[in-house]
Amino acid sequence: MIGPTEILFTLIGLSIALIVVLAFRPSITATRAGKILAFLVLFILPILSASTGTLEHLERSKKTEFCLSCHVMEDYGRSLYVDDPSYLAAAHYQNHRVPSDQACYTCHTDYVLYGSFRTKLRGLRHVYAQYLGTPSNPIRLYHPYNNRECLHCHAGARSFEGDPTHSAMMDSLKSNELSCLSSGCHEVVHNVAHLGGVKLWREPK
Repeated sequence: MIGPTEILFTLIGLSIALIVVLAFRPSITATRAGKILAFLVLFILPILSASTGTLEHLERSKKTEFCLSCHVMEDYGRSLYVDDPSYLAAAHYQNHRVPSDQACYTCHTDYVLYGSFRTKLRGLRHVYAQYLGTPSNPIRLYHPYNNRECLHCHAGARSFEGDPTHSAMMDSLKSNELSCLSSGCHEVVHNVAHLGGVKLWREPK
């Protein structure tokens, strides 16, 4: 089955080949068919290539391996393997409460390229920092973590809503008046500053 990547490279290859033809035989554009061909080559094919490339990149950037490909994110990747159930991200990753191949995106659906227009602009700033600048370290969220990211999976789940502690504070959780990451609740998430002395889980091969 042909995937988006193959389609993208086919479009780019076709565009280049036809541009070369037009460059060496500009007389082709003298006919009506030649003008149509030139329009396709110079306008339609580039737009199709850019659209396909954007969609492919957005899908690829949902992958855990993509998120962890930046050096500054390496410790966050290691934190997914902490052998301690109090580490929220590790407990979710290791127990497949989130898809392992989209672990980062599942818990950060509003982040950078996937959120509002403003977050997309921040995503471009991340690209700039990665390739032309210096990424901030430690990494900090732009705004407090939204309980919506927890509730889009846990809301309606028997194990969550049937828990007396959760049910007693459900209104406060849904309104973000009380954070799921509050002290005494799920306050240890990645905790990358203290990974030096922790035991890591080895995923079975």
